Amino acid sequence: MRKLWTAAAAAVCLVTFLHAQPRAQKDDNEAKRVRDASTIFGESMAAEDNAIPTAILNKANGVAIFPTTVKAGFIVGGMRGRGVLSGRGAGGWSSPAFLTLTGGSFGLQIGGQAADIILVISGDRGLENLVSNQFKIGADAAIAAGPVGRDAQAATDIQLRAQILSYSRARGLFAGVTINGSTIRQDTDANARFYGERLTTRQIVFDGRAGSPDPVGLWRDALLRYAK
Repeated sequence: MRKLWTAAAAAVCLVTFLHAQPRAQKDDNEAKRVRDASTIFGESMAAEDNAIPTAILNKANGVAIFPTTVKAGFIVGGMRGRGVLSGRGAGGWSSPAFLTLTGGSFGLQIGGQAADIILVISGDRGLENLVSNQFKIGADAAIAAGPVGRDAQAATDIQLRAQILSYSRARGLFAGVTINGSTIRQDTDANARFYGERLTTRQIVFDGRAGSPDPVGLWRDALLRYAK
């Protein structure tokens, strides 16, 4: 009888372990996305002469980072990335909401590229667009390539014309594709895996309903350091 109970307990433990493995792996993927975004932001700001101007970051309503966004094409191109977004409100920076970035293009192009993409959102309207279920870059809001360095006047002029400023750090070669026309969607599955609750982007960014599991503190520290 004891052997039967032992075997049954072992079977239960095995089933529990196997069931937990995919969930743990998925949770690790989301945590890695937050860590990668924190690292990319810090590394991009470390090169002061080529960093995002503080005049822009200090007035930003939101920051979204898509680590290792992949672009590839041969005549017809495509783009895919997964990232995080935080908004700034009266209580400071929100916990990160998870997003996906997808897009396509048609033209004379060949090659592939992996790039880290940073979006700096100005104004309530720009942030409202990004927290919607689906948002098309360039159609639903004005977007422009962001200036770098210490030229605060240029930063202010560009900010008046665009709700979203885009930056990228490329690690490959590519020609003929931009993020204009791409679509950003909320990733509620990733939100559920990371926070244990199926939250929308709006609930995380505006309503403050998400907690602060590791490594959210690392992400917030990076935002507080560079976007005061």
